Amino acid sequence: MLRRQIRERREFIYRKSVEHKQRALQEKRDIVRNAVDNNGSLPTHLKKEALELVEGSYWGDQDDTVDDEYRWAGCEDPKVVITTSRDPSSALKRFAKEIKLTIPNSQTVNRGSHDVKSIVQACKGANVTDVVFLNETRGVPDSLIVSHLPHGPTCFFSLNNVVMRHDIPHTEHMSEAYPHLIFHNLDSKVGKRVTTILKHLFPVPKPDSKRVCSFTNTEDFISFRQFTHKTGEGGEVELNELGPRFELRPYSIILGTVDIQKACDSEWSLRSYTNKKKNILSVE
Repeated sequence: MLRRQIRERREFIYRKSVEHKQRALQEKRDIVRNAVDNNGSLPTHLKKEALELVEGSYWGDQDDTVDDEYRWAGCEDPKVVITTSRDPSSALKRFAKEIKLTIPNSQTVNRGSHDVKSIVQACKGANVTDVVFLNETRGVPDSLIVSHLPHGPTCFFSLNNVVMRHDIPHTEHMSEAYPHLIFHNLDSKVGKRVTTILKHLFPVPKPDSKRVCSFTNTEDFISFRQFTHKTGEGGEVELNELGPRFELRPYSIILGTVDIQKACDSEWSLRSYTNKKKNILSVE
């Protein structure tokens, strides 16, 4: 079992490295093609291989890379496990329960004395697609980790302004319908990657579902809201918030699972010297 996992992990890393080389080559081809079409100047570092890139640019872009991490997305509903840090407070337990109600086909697992590695290995054996870890500081939920199985990626989020369902007035009973998802202002490379990780936690909804989950990016903080909608007598759409509400801010994405994060390559991370004026999750 362990040898098979090591072999599959090695093959997966090799495929990802090949995709990375192909993506870098395609970016060079796009630069050269734009320079030729617009009669512009070529970058200095591409002048030596410009002729070869031009010849391959008319055929190279037909190779569409397929993300092996989510190759079965849409074929089967995701199976998500939600757990907490050790010795969780009552507030964190309640928040984990509300996340379970938010994500269909998910279940909560008591952490107990188990370490992260044993939980991830058990989830892999049970064909779990994603595992979510919730952490806290002094009884306040402040961290969320989403790890896709069996080979990653793993995204680390900080949690801010968490409001539970019972703190929101006039909330209805939680609908069990699969929700429609709205992702707004997440159009950069990192934003699209975060969108991919989050949207594959949810199964495909029915067209007539009245439940909506929105992820709205504002200055690199993703605000989560959950609503049900209905049409009033005058034809106006009425929204009723279900809760919970919170804000997510990603600070790291690694190419692997959370139990081996020290051995995984970093796809992106928020550094202390990152330009704060430049948006990370959106183009504008």
